Amino acid sequence: MALSPVRRRVAVVGTGAIVSGGHLPALRAHADRTELVAAVDVDRDRLDAFRRQAGAGVAGYTSTGAMLDAVRPDLVVIGTPPSLHLEQTVAALKAGAWVWCEKPLCLSLAEYDEIAAAEEASGAYASVVFQHRYGSGAVHARELISSGALGTPLVAHCQTTWHRGTGYYSVPWRGRWSTEGGGPTMGHGIHQYDLLLHLLGPWEEVRAMAGRLVHATESEDVSTALVRFRGGALATVVNSVLSPHEMSRIRIDCADATVELTHLYGHRNDDWSYTPAPHVPAERAAAWRTPAADVPSSHTAQLGALLDAWDAGVRPPGSGQEARGTLEFAAALYKAAFTGQPVRAAEIVPGDPYYEAMHGGHPDWAPEGQRA
Repeated sequence: MALSPVRRRVAVVGTGAIVSGGHLPALRAHADRTELVAAVDVDRDRLDAFRRQAGAGVAGYTSTGAMLDAVRPDLVVIGTPPSLHLEQTVAALKAGAWVWCEKPLCLSLAEYDEIAAAEEASGAYASVVFQHRYGSGAVHARELISSGALGTPLVAHCQTTWHRGTGYYSVPWRGRWSTEGGGPTMGHGIHQYDLLLHLLGPWEEVRAMAGRLVHATESEDVSTALVRFRGGALATVVNSVLSPHEMSRIRIDCADATVELTHLYGHRNDDWSYTPAPHVPAERAAAWRTPAADVPSSHTAQLGALLDAWDAGVRPPGSGQEARGTLEFAAALYKAAFTGQPVRAAEIVPGDPYYEAMHGGHPDWAPEGQRA
């Protein structure tokens, strides 16, 4: 007789659109493995509306600490504004819960290392939401690239060209270093370049530029980067909230094929294409087709991977050094853009101003009172 799957008791912190629209459907899809037992929000009306949507049996709290003391959940899902992530993640880890937190997990490498210390002390893990890695199309592409089936990766392009108007930045915490951690480099393009890093592996060097071209924000509204990867590939990365024709795109030119992904906020198998080089036989190219099973990139797909890791007793994907590498890339892009100098991997360490904050205290970019 097959054993029933372990059901993890889950609490959500924050009940806004990303939790109600992304995490709640994921929990429902994995209802045989999860049980939503509590929700936290400082807005009582929003909390009550979420509890009605979630169904009976979900206790409501306006304090994360009170919820942790009363409920002792196995997993805490965090969907609050970025400036709250560090405190809430560390509190959940100290309570013995695993954490699954919306991006960015925190606002700096210094904060990330504080979370890593809390992980080590508690034995629990904190994972960040990077759901674009988990669709079947992304899994298939990574297998082909890492196995060498497409030949050596040579040239890549990573594009997050979205549009956000002044109404978007009327929300007080947006566009500020202390509350959002940065502009589209941290809050928008991070999903696509996380996937690029997932597909191509470690990077070695970043050169970059950033600007405030439209919005009166502390942080940038566009950034661009040139990246050299350890395997030799060269890439461009564009992160924009100024682009009327919105698109998310990755293109990787390998020696034997071009891999392309074009979508907006999530991808399916049909969003991926493979163009063989002229010398590649048709039968070889036919083997690159995406698999018959079509698993969209989604919170549902990533939650399944997290639960699988938990059942196997191993660190979940999207945590540890893997997730730190994506945050390090963001810090390196900012440092390269603001200093005008190339930045190498592992260069940003304690004592470097860009370790403590993405703005690095730069006189043209840091908030008043935090400038070097």
